[in-house]
Amino acid sequence: MEHGYTEHFKISLIRAEKAVKQTYTNEELNALLKKPNVKACDFAEYRNWVISNYLLATGNRLSTISNIKICDIDFQNNEILLTKVKNRRQHIIPLSAKLAKILTDYLLYRKGEKDDYLFCNRYGEQLNKSAFTSAIKRYNRSRGVEKTSIHLYRHTFAKNWILNGGDMFRLQSILGHSSIDIVKEYVEMFGSDLKNNFDKFNPLDNLKGANISGKTSMKMEKNK
Repeated sequence: MEHGYTEHFKISLIRAEKAVKQTYTNEELNALLKKPNVKACDFAEYRNWVISNYLLATGNRLSTISNIKICDIDFQNNEILLTKVKNRRQHIIPLSAKLAKILTDYLLYRKGEKDDYLFCNRYGEQLNKSAFTSAIKRYNRSRGVEKTSIHLYRHTFAKNWILNGGDMFRLQSILGHSSIDIVKEYVEMFGSDLKNNFDKFNPLDNLKGANISGKTSMKMEKNK
């Protein structure tokens, strides 16, 4: 078509059905985020607990978190510099107050230089993707959680952001999506979770002056 050998025509792609995105439940998160006894546990368990908190607080992809260095955490300005992202465009996301406290304590325990990777093995070396996946898989199951996907934290972050009233444009920036259309999918794919507080925000339930009571039904019954 580009060289004029055939007429231009369009091909309509088949729309594939998209399942509801799976996330971690609140019960599972409570189990995963329960802080271990730092004095009694080993480094790996404490680090994995910190990773779980980090993932829930940022929604970062595995490839991003495995490449974060200590110097990328800006405690003074409450920011995190993401240098390894899918679209290859470095960007900055906010550092929440709770995560800042967790990372501050972790770095006092972990130590290391500014150019060292934030999450390392017990020898101070970078955790690659495979090691990350294995570590979280063991950690989750040790906490009685059968779900072991790191990417589920990303879905969980997005879902709770939306349910807590966060706007899609900031969510798009934080997650690093190039198109708002991808973010819209999160709104459409969380199924029954969107029923939470439905009556609280539903226009019919909040319409002032509306007479939606049993009295109306009784009058109608009498008229019959």
